[in-house]
Amino acid sequence: MPILVRLLFLILVLPVLISAQGTTAFAGNLQRFLDKLDLKQVYPAAETIGALEGNPPVAVAAAGGKKIGYVFLNSDFAGATGYSGKPFHVLVGLDLNGVVTGAQLVEHHEPIVLIGIPEKRIRTVIDGYAGRDATALARDDSWQHDIDIVSGATVTVMVIDDSILRSAIKVARRYGLGGLQPDEKAGAGPSAEVDMGKKSVRDWAALAGEGSVRSLNLSVGQINKAFERSGDTVAAQRAEQGAPQDTFINLSVALVSVPTIGASLLGANEYRNLKKKLGPKQHAILLAGQGRYSFRGSGFVRGGLFDRIQLIQGDNSVRFRDKNYKRLRKVAAEGAPDFTEVALFTIPDTIPFDPAEPWRIELLVGRATGPTDKAFLTFDLSYRLPAKYLKRVQPAPAPETAWRTAPDANAGAAPAVSGVWKRLWKQKTGQLVVLMVALTILTAIFFFQDWLARRPRLTEAVRIGFLTFTLFGIGFYANAQLSVVNVMTFFNSLITNFHWEYFLLEPLIFTIWVAVAASLMFWGRGAFCGWLCPFGALQELLNRVAKAIRIPQVTVPWGLHERVWAFKYMLFLALFGVSLYSLSLAEQLAEVEPFKTAIILKFAREWPYVLFAVLLLAAGLFIERFYCRYLCPLGAALAIPGKFRLFEWLKRYKQCGSPCQRCAVDCMVQAIHPEGQINPNECLYCLHCQVLYHDAHRCPVVIQRRLRQERRDLPPLARISERIRRSGRSAGQRRTEKVE
Repeated sequence: MPILVRLLFLILVLPVLISAQGTTAFAGNLQRFLDKLDLKQVYPAAETIGALEGNPPVAVAAAGGKKIGYVFLNSDFAGATGYSGKPFHVLVGLDLNGVVTGAQLVEHHEPIVLIGIPEKRIRTVIDGYAGRDATALARDDSWQHDIDIVSGATVTVMVIDDSILRSAIKVARRYGLGGLQPDEKAGAGPSAEVDMGKKSVRDWAALAGEGSVRSLNLSVGQINKAFERSGDTVAAQRAEQGAPQDTFINLSVALVSVPTIGASLLGANEYRNLKKKLGPKQHAILLAGQGRYSFRGSGFVRGGLFDRIQLIQGDNSVRFRDKNYKRLRKVAAEGAPDFTEVALFTIPDTIPFDPAEPWRIELLVGRATGPTDKAFLTFDLSYRLPAKYLKRVQPAPAPETAWRTAPDANAGAAPAVSGVWKRLWKQKTGQLVVLMVALTILTAIFFFQDWLARRPRLTEAVRIGFLTFTLFGIGFYANAQLSVVNVMTFFNSLITNFHWEYFLLEPLIFTIWVAVAASLMFWGRGAFCGWLCPFGALQELLNRVAKAIRIPQVTVPWGLHERVWAFKYMLFLALFGVSLYSLSLAEQLAEVEPFKTAIILKFAREWPYVLFAVLLLAAGLFIERFYCRYLCPLGAALAIPGKFRLFEWLKRYKQCGSPCQRCAVDCMVQAIHPEGQINPNECLYCLHCQVLYHDAHRCPVVIQRRLRQERRDLPPLARISERIRRSGRSAGQRRTEKVE
């Protein structure tokens, strides 16, 4: 295939890249991991693995021609997402008695395992699940069991433990293994659901009195006694300091997707905003805390994961991430305590959640027992919605989940995510409409750029307005920041198991990539890098402030500038090469992008990441768009196919570069060569050179045209007088005037 055809192919498929900052776990992946199955590790007694059955799929394990159990993928049945935002994929064997026969880690992208914690230690923990009776845990409401914690990877191990055991329970319940009864709730008779028609505003005391708000109060003394009872002598000796009656944590929870509860606790405006974001069957909870212990935890700072809390209902659990979280200033209900932490969490609609059934918040409390070791205890905050907010309804069809809408897994079809992505697109209809309007406006700006460039003040206002929308709307609000990780993920998908459905799970990201793909053929990288990149917008707006307060600007000598801009291409090629060897490692190295720190997590991260992002922004105060010019691997990735754009929209005069250097001097990223031509690989399409192109008072070419036209427009006598006046001047004066 000719190279040009291949590059055009890449341009056309580029929009399907999806953000790795916040991917949604999806079901139906068993087929693509079976080729990695080590049968002796997962199911030693099995001789063969038969056909897939059911949704989510499981593989039948057989010996002597008889079924002896099942092999399945944990992430198909239970949440398994860690710090990376991507699931751990573990193949699990389960015999007909509901006992785990073995487990094998087949894929993960966890940074804490890739850097600092040997992967073999995690694999050793997973090997220890052989012999665990999943059905015994299913019958024990406390769900207490021993976990082999790995120092430095506590939450990672807990996520793996939870997903392996909960997925095993679901498979056991599906087939009635170990005496478990299948869940026959659906269709078993009238059920209850939230009565969304009831809405009133109540104070804190009334809500707490009726059970709409539930609280967990733990004192310092209670925590110390709990560690004493745990049997860990080291943890008991390291008691929490302070008076026993001091508050360790006062944690309150409420289901705020219920109209009365939400309107009371959130206030009218915040509740109205919440309703717009929630899907038809989606729910949200409010968590509020005070005391010396924070429910957010260190994992939120490191990677956007709330490692101290999780929601549990039946066999399902939800561990919240930054994308599910919104910080609130206070609880709006009259008489509410003065909480130090108030958070709103949305429950992902991919997780089965029944508001009419009991659920609980599990709080994890840790205590250091050594330089890297910790002991942990869990405390439950149970919740059941008061009956007054429920109504009885006739049985409805089973709730649509990823596996219930899946195609036949035995046919080797695409993963079963069609139901999920369709709901996500419907849920984000409002955001998509706003984004499409913005993209339409940007397209009009480019197509009618000549008309706009003749109006400098309007051009300036439009650019500042659009950059502000990009930063706060696309970036801080929607978290739709594209990344070089998208490029690596896409190519990895092409050479492994490509399915379009995966990339439709992020509607805003997908839409922006479609726009970027189209713009590459017309305007190169400039449409995204110059207008749609939130971090780029942040740099430019900060630089404008720097200029306004007279921070000196540095002009990089051209010879140095054209050599240093090659750094970003080298970074991209290095990351791309590493991704062909190990996508997980490449994703960690891609932290050279400050996008996650500055835009997605809004600087709520460990200090080295924050310092790196701040240093890049500080450099941009002196050298406009410093990061875009010299370090951005995503910009380099887009510049490569953008080189083959089909049109040249930016106009130039033959005098540009020789002798005139006005545009080259004024270009904010020095994308114009001294010879006058614009380098499309570096151009951010800010349109400043086009404003100069039409400016009758700054562009020498247009100035000369204006002066000639003004002389032609003079009356005949005035024209003769002007000629006499000009003829009386010296030749040197005339040459000076001509140049001016």
